Amino acid sequence: MARTDNDSWEITESVGATALGVASARAAETRSDDPLIRDPFAQIFLDAAGDGVWNWHSAPQLPDEVVEAEPQLPLQMRAMVGYMASRTAFFDEFFLAATGAGIRQAVILAAGLDARAWRLGWPDGTTVYELDQPRVLDFKSSTLAERGARPTCNRVEVAVDLRHDWPTALREAGFDPSAPSVWSAEGLMPYLPAAAQELLFDRVHGLTAPGSRVAVEALGPKFLDPEFRAKRRERMDRVRALMARVAPDRDVPRTDELWYFEEREDVGDWFRRHGWSVTVTPADELMAGYGRTAPKEVEDAVPGNLFVAAERAAT
Repeated sequence: MARTDNDSWEITESVGATALGVASARAAETRSDDPLIRDPFAQIFLDAAGDGVWNWHSAPQLPDEVVEAEPQLPLQMRAMVGYMASRTAFFDEFFLAATGAGIRQAVILAAGLDARAWRLGWPDGTTVYELDQPRVLDFKSSTLAERGARPTCNRVEVAVDLRHDWPTALREAGFDPSAPSVWSAEGLMPYLPAAAQELLFDRVHGLTAPGSRVAVEALGPKFLDPEFRAKRRERMDRVRALMARVAPDRDVPRTDELWYFEEREDVGDWFRRHGWSVTVTPADELMAGYGRTAPKEVEDAVPGNLFVAAERAAT
């Protein structure tokens, strides 16, 4: 699954499969007793994609031998569901606050299987631009159309690879850089090399008018920490070895092979340096605020990401 220049993928492959994994977490949270977020479309995507490792976000779905050998795995997975639910709530609230303040252009970078265009109560006149690879967007829109689901906004697909000239594609789709806009970069940063991250933010800055807002799930110090990386890889290799023995038809991919472990500028610092006002919330604080604190014994299994909210001065 290692990355290559200009690689692409089906929804069940490579980066696409990670979108299904996140959808699985949203589906698990939605059917929980006290859900923080509700995403009725997440399970639809899973059903359409079929069986796979992305369906593992509840312990009964794991083979007994795996649970016996890795008894903390169900707890780790529940902690990840809590993380994904908190992440989803953060971006939901960010978009609704911005559009509630009068912004009518929203841009979702690397939209994946995010279904905000269908499930959020967007104000009248809001246009949501979804950017992602063509096959990912095709899967999402066709799957929901077959179920009769309709967007709750003016949804515009922009089928483009973010490594290419996506600003031109966005403008050609109707985006107005002279008007305020609200943006999200959720679950995207580890899949970009450092230079591509810098270019992405340069382009966003060049497309945003005064009063615009941007939310980013940024990488924290844990991402490059060698001890944290080694523990994660060791844990994943144990599970992979177990699954190869008890369920060889359900391969567990090494998702970290899709990531770029490179030094890069802190996202909050980047936006401050370009004149934006910035608030940064570490993942553990975000989860605690939503009542989703990870248990102590598995807290190292939760990403140590930073949730950045930036606003460009109105004048």
